[in-house]
Amino acid sequence: MSTQPAPTIHIPVLPTEVMDALCIDAQGIYVDGTVGGGGHADLIASQLNGDGLLIGLDHDLLALARCESRLNGKPVMLAHSNFCELPELLQQIDVGPINGILLDLGLSSDQLEDADRGFSFNSNGPLDLRFDTASGEPAWRLIQRLRPEHLADIIYDLGEERFSRRIARKLCERSKRDPLKSAAEIASVICSCYPHSNQKRIHPATRTFQALRIAVNEELKSLEIALRRLPDLLAPGGAFAIISFHSLEDRRVKHAFREDERLEVITKRPIVASAEEIESNPRSRSAKLRVAKRI
Repeated sequence: MSTQPAPTIHIPVLPTEVMDALCIDAQGIYVDGTVGGGGHADLIASQLNGDGLLIGLDHDLLALARCESRLNGKPVMLAHSNFCELPELLQQIDVGPINGILLDLGLSSDQLEDADRGFSFNSNGPLDLRFDTASGEPAWRLIQRLRPEHLADIIYDLGEERFSRRIARKLCERSKRDPLKSAAEIASVICSCYPHSNQKRIHPATRTFQALRIAVNEELKSLEIALRRLPDLLAPGGAFAIISFHSLEDRRVKHAFREDERLEVITKRPIVASAEEIESNPRSRSAKLRVAKRI
C-alpha cells in the first residue's frame, strides 16, 4: 500500500501580495520558512531560473512529503527544520545571502483535516497539536500534567480567553475522573464552560486550542528568535515578509520591524485580504501581512 500523502488541499493566503512583496529575482535565493502545502513555494519557485534557489522549511514531515512531489523538478531544496534555525542550515549548505524570506504563521487546511493530530474541533483523534510529532509533548498530556492555575495562565496568555480559569478547572477536574484525550471530547468540555446566552462568531474552543497549540510548539519563542536572527541573513534590499493570524504574533512582528535598525518597514499598516479573496478562501479573513527590507 502506498505511503504517499494525499495531495494538499491548502490554499495560500495573500498570494499576489506576497509575490509583490518579495520582488522575485529569477537568480535569487529565497526562503519559505513555513512551506506547508507548498502554495507560496510553488509561486516563488516558478519565477526562478536554474541559478535561483528556494529553500523550503517546515517542522511538519507530512507537509514536506506533499511539497516534495508538488515541487519536483523546480529549483527547490526542502529541509525538516524550524525557521528560527535557518542560520545553522544556511551555514551547513554554504548558501547566502538571502534575497527574501517568507513566514506564513498560520495553520494549513491539511493540518486541520489530519484527524490523528486533533487540529479540528470535531476530530476523534487525540488532541496532539504538534507540528513535529517526533518531539515535544502532545496537548492532551499537557492538560493531564498541569495544575489548573498553570493551565489557566496558558489559555489566558496565549489564547486571550476570558473564561480561561473556568475552562482550565473543568478540564483538570474531568481529566482526574476520566482522562481526556480526543479533540472532540476536549472541545465539548470547553463548550460547556460558555454561557448559553454567549453567542460567539467563532467556535468556543478556538482560543483554547490556539493557546495549547502555541504552547506545545513554542511558537512565540520561535518567532521571537527568528525576528532577532533572520534579518542578518538578508542581502541589502532583501525582503522579510511575515503573515500572522492573531494579535499575539502580529504585535511581535510590528514592534520588531519598527525597532530593528537593520530593517526598513515597507508596510506601515498590515496588508489584509480583499473581499474577493475572503469570499473564495474564508481562512484569509484574519491574515495580516507585514513586510520589511534589509537596509
